[in-house]
Amino acid sequence: MSWKRGMLAALVVCVPLLLGPAGCGTSDADEGKGGESSSPVGRLLDGTDREGRHYREVGKGKAPEVGIEVTPDVGGRWDVRLTVRNFRFSAPGAKAEAVAGRGLAYLFVDGGQVTRLRTPGYRLAARLVPHGTHHVTARLYADDGTVWAVHGKPVESTADITASGAESSRESSPDSSPESPPDSSSQPSAHSSAKPSP
Repeated sequence: MSWKRGMLAALVVCVPLLLGPAGCGTSDADEGKGGESSSPVGRLLDGTDREGRHYREVGKGKAPEVGIEVTPDVGGRWDVRLTVRNFRFSAPGAKAEAVAGRGLAYLFVDGGQVTRLRTPGYRLAARLVPHGTHHVTARLYADDGTVWAVHGKPVESTADITASGAESSRESSPDSSPESPPDSSSQPSAHSSAKPSP
């Protein structure tokens, strides 16, 4: 009787050893050098952004989305508010790898990068938005620096805003006090609505 129990125990130990990693849900084919995944989220495309960061194509159903709203604030500043879907902002110090629906938003004004965001809110300084119409864009990136993309286009949203310019001169004039609210003529105005890219 005891030899049967011993044989059964030996089989229980040997089966996982025979199946190897496949029995544990991993495979050598899935891991590259240094344990890095050789088949990360999405598919890298040849297309890049202006800085040369490659697009990472994901299916529309799983793709992150971003919307942007830019509203005037006092002193010629602008409040930027992002709304995201299928996406969460990474904490500082996150590992530099692509994880589905995670990463950073890069904020651009007229195509020039202003900052990287790990939160949905930001305040644009008046000096970044001088008199005239400007395009404020939020684009989503994975933690490895690749751009989330759908159908070969970056996941981004742009809002058009118009600064009157009066707030810049008021802000720099020596007799303007920071406590006094600006008059309505010095308020920047926002127009157009943000539309996420497809």
